[in-house]
Amino acid sequence: MPPIVHIVLFEFKPTTEGAVIHDVCKRMLALRENCIHPTTKKPYILDSSGGRDNSPEGHQVGSSLPPYPNPGGAFSHGFVVHFASEEDRRYYLEEDPAHLGFVKSLDGIIQNVRIVDYEPGKF
Repeated sequence: MPPIVHIVLFEFKPTTEGAVIHDVCKRMLALRENCIHPTTKKPYILDSSGGRDNSPEGHQVGSSLPPYPNPGGAFSHGFVVHFASEEDRRYYLEEDPAHLGFVKSLDGIIQNVRIVDYEPGKF
């Protein structure tokens, strides 16, 4: 079964402080260790990475480029998460208490989210 790549883009509310954004990003990346498979009792996210946008192309949607840490109206932070299977992704999205708790903690912080999932090479 091919792996699943899960891409997440965050647009923070303009009033969100830099320290809060930093905390959200650290906690997002910590999901790699905190998301535990219900059967194996081991982390099941294969890999994850992320950070603040630094693209000079200006396609962040709805805003001009920096100032950072929060340009407001733009997708300013992106993350890529790799799963071994569709089942692992399904568990992550629908059942994993660590992920569901993280998502709930974003209330009042995130203005908009964009997500793209794909199987490498499948068009």
